Amino acid sequence: MEMGIKCSGRRIIFLDIDGTLTEPGRSVPPESAVDAIRRARENGHLVFLCTGRNLGMLSPLLRYGFDGVVASAGGYVMCQGKVIYDCPMTEEQSRRAMEVLERNGVYRTAECRDGSYTDKEFREYLKMHDTKEGNSELIRMREQIEKSLNILPMEEYSGLPVYKIGFMSPSRERLVEPMEALSDEFQFCIQDMGDLPGIINGELINRKFNKGKAVERVLSCVGMEVSDSIAFGDSMNDMEMLKTAGVGICMRDGNQELKRIADDICPGVGEDGIRIMFQKYGLC
Repeated sequence: MEMGIKCSGRRIIFLDIDGTLTEPGRSVPPESAVDAIRRARENGHLVFLCTGRNLGMLSPLLRYGFDGVVASAGGYVMCQGKVIYDCPMTEEQSRRAMEVLERNGVYRTAECRDGSYTDKEFREYLKMHDTKEGNSELIRMREQIEKSLNILPMEEYSGLPVYKIGFMSPSRERLVEPMEALSDEFQFCIQDMGDLPGIINGELINRKFNKGKAVERVLSCVGMEVSDSIAFGDSMNDMEMLKTAGVGICMRDGNQELKRIADDICPGVGEDGIRIMFQKYGLC
């Protein structure tokens, strides 16, 4: 084992999935990460998934062994087999949010507990404007993610409770009215799209919860202190989690703003980053 920072006592680890534990949209972590998680739990530490994915999207990962899950960016929390928090939008909230996004031409993914439903018009829009390599890349990415995570067409949505809404907007202007109408109740968590042209990608998250509040709820459930916690993430919906945890770690390829507030930087998914950092902090 590498020499590094030794942790004293039992720790609780919170792991984001996409871009942290796995490549984005995938559900198979590197074997090095699986081994590190197993060894950490054998050493008495607790390991939780803490993700924007809904519960249904997590099932392929649960076989690797975790002590609980924070799903839907904190809207649904399970701790050692018990549901300790469950907060979907009200029917009025989800109806109003879906309507104002649609009216402004913003493409939506309604994320329920066990399934997600997306506007097929988004891919059609990209194909119509496929004049740059960036659009082709985004089309391939969306098709891969929808298939691997079983995201269904919006016309199959039957009114199930919605925990959060993912959105893709062709411009910032289209988000002006939705932000004016919804920002009192919802956080607009904008993700960095890098070189992809003109597309604003983000999530609409209820202000009643976030990943940081979820960390606090789990700590209370297991009787541990904030100083006992270590969190790994890579994107803007991980901001509160990294700020809340005793040690907040951002992935090397993660959001630049998140890196600025992180306590440490983790090598990438394909560089055995999770194992390297688990070893550095004496977890495995």
